[in-house]
Amino acid sequence: MKPALTISLVLSTTLLAAFGSAMTASARDDDEAARVAAVTQPATDFSKAEPYETNPAGAATAHKLVNTSSFSHPSANMSFERQLDFRIGDGIFRKLWVSAPSSTESSNGLGPLFNARSCQSCHLKDGRGSPPAGDEAAVSMFLRLSIPPQTDADRIALATHRKSVIPEPTYGGQFQNFSIQGVLAEGRMDIAYEEVPVTLADGEVVRLRKPTYRAVDLNYGPMHPQAMLSPRVAPPMIGVGLLEAIDEHDVLAWADPHDMDGDGISGRPNRVWSDAQGKVMLGRFGWKAGKPSVADQSAHAFAGDIGISSPVVRAAWGDCTEAQDACRKAPHGNYGEDDVEITRDMFDLVVFYSRNLAVPARRDVDDPQVLRGKRVFYDAGCIACHRPKFVTRRDSAEPEQSFQLIWPYSDLLLHDMGEGLADQRPEGEASGREWRTAPLWGIGLTETVSGHTYFLHDGRARNLLEAILWHGGEAAAAKQRVVNLSKGERDALLAFLRSL
Repeated sequence: MKPALTISLVLSTTLLAAFGSAMTASARDDDEAARVAAVTQPATDFSKAEPYETNPAGAATAHKLVNTSSFSHPSANMSFERQLDFRIGDGIFRKLWVSAPSSTESSNGLGPLFNARSCQSCHLKDGRGSPPAGDEAAVSMFLRLSIPPQTDADRIALATHRKSVIPEPTYGGQFQNFSIQGVLAEGRMDIAYEEVPVTLADGEVVRLRKPTYRAVDLNYGPMHPQAMLSPRVAPPMIGVGLLEAIDEHDVLAWADPHDMDGDGISGRPNRVWSDAQGKVMLGRFGWKAGKPSVADQSAHAFAGDIGISSPVVRAAWGDCTEAQDACRKAPHGNYGEDDVEITRDMFDLVVFYSRNLAVPARRDVDDPQVLRGKRVFYDAGCIACHRPKFVTRRDSAEPEQSFQLIWPYSDLLLHDMGEGLADQRPEGEASGREWRTAPLWGIGLTETVSGHTYFLHDGRARNLLEAILWHGGEAAAAKQRVVNLSKGERDALLAFLRSL
């Protein structure tokens, strides 16, 4: 188990030097740091709930009726005046964009290539996406594309973090299966599943789905022979502003890239370029921590998913490459003094909305079965990566996220998850086997909000147990402890996860 807020002098010095100017000084004095360390220590008493455990987002936690809108409420500590901005941001998040030219400039500029017409199309009800069923066109899932570096310029761009990947030269960084009139879509994603049986210690057999992905019906010729494909399901939106508000030092405190303590867990940070800030920063968002801020994540989603330019990513043609001439020359919606398709004011409102999507309150925290499952979660070693608690910075971007005790159950670090989950596609400093620890808050409401229980980066797991059984690499020992559980212990563990 990593220390909550301390790391060795050697490791600290190494990480601080690696981040250089991207690092910011911690604003906490010694007394406050000690108090934060005490309140974020892992639980040792499983006979009752911990103080404030019902509030995973601190004062921002939403205490609303559990229903399909459970991920769509504003931070509970938001003033009435600021809620108007949240509602306007919600409207822009739901907006269906149209191709240019249109009679409404504020909705102008879809595509020319795209995966969805709105943010809400991927993050339906602000929740989790899912893989397409049968021959259904993929909307909330797509393929990332890249190739290994080909030139010295490519290698320098990767080494200096100005790029996290080298896009596929014809199809770009993302495979788009929709397009506007007069432009060909890039093709479609094909998924084939193979059954992989896993026998638990008590004899129960769980049949996992092992997917294989292809980009087919290609309309712009063959892909590069070294093209790497990685499937991505849209993650839930709740709590992202709070994750952004975690002090870098608190994340790096759990980093142990060389496993100096010998516990088999070697989490390490991703370092990525921020187009919004113009510098290298700690990666926090995306399945491989490929984006450092809510603004960066939002801007690149607008560009890649919808084909909308923004003040952060200004190309009017979105992800169209130089090889896609008709796409580059198609009409665009750049207008006004910002000369982009989503203006600065509109973009900032979407970022504000995204930052303030509240995490729902925990349920059944005192239930004996849930408490038993919490002990199993801890004893299995899951908290080595799924760190329960942080306290956010006092100087966060928004007051709603400032100095809150939060329970995301993530360390935001990269971990080797084994060959079974490997996509073999590096992103920044993340290898083809590494993934950011996914936050678990709200995971028990997935079916209520999203209408399904598909988990992991590509939705291959059809329930929480399957998701656990796909864990490998650094998580292999914890997974094996779950395999060895009795049915009663396993049921308790799942009850605890469903309470999050």
